Amino acid sequence: MTNAEELILQTLKEKAILKQDIFKLTIEAFEQFKQVLQEITEVLQKEVEKIDKRIQLEYSEKSPFSVHLRIAGDVLIFEMHTNVFLFDSTHKVWGYSYVSEEPSRAYCGLINIYNFLSDSLKFKRVNDVGYLVGRIFINQEQHFFVEGKRQMGFLYNNFSTDILNRERMREVIESAILYCLNFDLLTPPYNAVQEAAFSQIAESAQNINAATGKRLGFRFHHDEDPII
Repeated sequence: MTNAEELILQTLKEKAILKQDIFKLTIEAFEQFKQVLQEITEVLQKEVEKIDKRIQLEYSEKSPFSVHLRIAGDVLIFEMHTNVFLFDSTHKVWGYSYVSEEPSRAYCGLINIYNFLSDSLKFKRVNDVGYLVGRIFINQEQHFFVEGKRQMGFLYNNFSTDILNRERMREVIESAILYCLNFDLLTPPYNAVQEAAFSQIAESAQNINAATGKRLGFRFHHDEDPII
C-alpha cells in the first residue's frame, strides 16, 4: 500500500466510523423526540378540550426524518438532518475544554425546529415564510446544546455536561412551544403591501400568493439579535 492509501484508510477509520456512530445516535434521539412529542400532545389535548374544543392539537409524522406538531394557529416542524457536521474554527464550542481535549466531540448530528403558521400548510401557501426556532446539536457522547432565540439559546447551552435524555427533550419541546405561542403574527407595514399584481388577486380564489409570516416586513431588535 502507498502512503496515501494508508492515510485514506486511517482517515476512514477515524472519521467515517465516527460519523456513522453519530448518525445512528441522532436517529435514536429523533425517535425519542417523536415519542415525547406524542406524549405531550396527548396530555395537552385532554386539557385543551376542557377549555375550547376549537383549539386543535395534532401530531403527525411526515417522513422518518420530519414530524409536525400543530398547536392552534402554529405548526412546529422537527426535522433531523441526515448529515453530520463539524463546527467552524470560530464557533464557541471550541472554547470548551471538553472539546479542545478531544476534538472529535465537535462532530454533531442536527435536529432543526421550525415554526410555520398552520394556515400556510393547510392552504399550501408556498410563499409564506417560517422561522428557525432552534437547532439541536448532538455529539457521539450524547452531549447536546441548542442554538436558538431567547430561552431556546440560553437554557440549553452547557455542551460539556448536558446529556440529551427524555427529560431534557421534553424541556426543549415545551420551550419551543411556548416561544411559538408568544411569537405573534403582526400586520406588515401598509407601505409594504399597498401594491399588488393583478395575478395575485385573480388567482387568490385558488391560491393565496401574498407571502405571510409572523415578522414579514418588520425588524425587531429582540428577534434579530444574533443567535446565542
